[in-house]
Amino acid sequence: MNDATRLDVVGAARRVLDADAAGEALAEVLVVAGEAAGRRLLLFEDGRRTGTLGDRGLEDAAAALGARVLAEGGTAEERVVVASGDEVVLFAAAHRPADRMIVVGAGHIAVPLADLGVRLGFEVTVLDDREEFATPERFDAAVRVMRADFEGDPFANVRLDGRSYVALVTRGHRWDFDCLRRLVAVGARPRYIGMIGSRRRVRAAFHALLEAGVPRAVLAGIRAPIGLEVGAETPTEIAVSIAAEMIAVRRGVEIESLTSRERVLDRLLPENEESNG
Repeated sequence: MNDATRLDVVGAARRVLDADAAGEALAEVLVVAGEAAGRRLLLFEDGRRTGTLGDRGLEDAAAALGARVLAEGGTAEERVVVASGDEVVLFAAAHRPADRMIVVGAGHIAVPLADLGVRLGFEVTVLDDREEFATPERFDAAVRVMRADFEGDPFANVRLDGRSYVALVTRGHRWDFDCLRRLVAVGARPRYIGMIGSRRRVRAAFHALLEAGVPRAVLAGIRAPIGLEVGAETPTEIAVSIAAEMIAVRRGVEIESLTSRERVLDRLLPENEESNG
């Protein structure tokens, strides 16, 4: 549904802020020269439009320009000839909420990973159930550090959606598995889910989740063992491998083209083993 209300600067700013709070991306297209100068149109990712430029053809051109900057990011300018024969200049800018990195576990890997997340433009949250580890002083000032209940709902106060990137790097496999099980149970579909652990532990975790009724397709999207296979050993190296994997997912790069790794579900748990236990 489209809203043809004419938007002023304040009204447009409010809509942009509301969209950011709701986790929605949009493009703002402004007429900077020619007929309807000063008018603007907002285009949302789902195709909704807000605002009017007073000319249907011009609005369609503005929507196409907005869709382009939404796909590519940044800004763009375009000259359009309207029905009257006059030339109009459109300027479009993409407004995207920051992707969110949720680091579950505040140990040695979490510190460099959270720091990298901030540098990469993520809105970073670190969760841990230990008071001595869940302290803001251990992390970059831009990182939100929260106490969480790993035995209950660790994600109770965290937003999880298609802009979320979740790294499960707790102090023990039990907690990684419990948090993963909770994450799957609530039906959240983050853009990225990665779990640390040896191949043996990952295989056992996937077996347990399959037996609990979790669809194979859901497990196929989990990156485990977490991170790109670059021979990482130190906490910082492991953090870099995780961040690199998140970047690849964010940019739409096929992970398997970067490494020889097959999907963990196929490599560690072939389909013909599911029925054998």
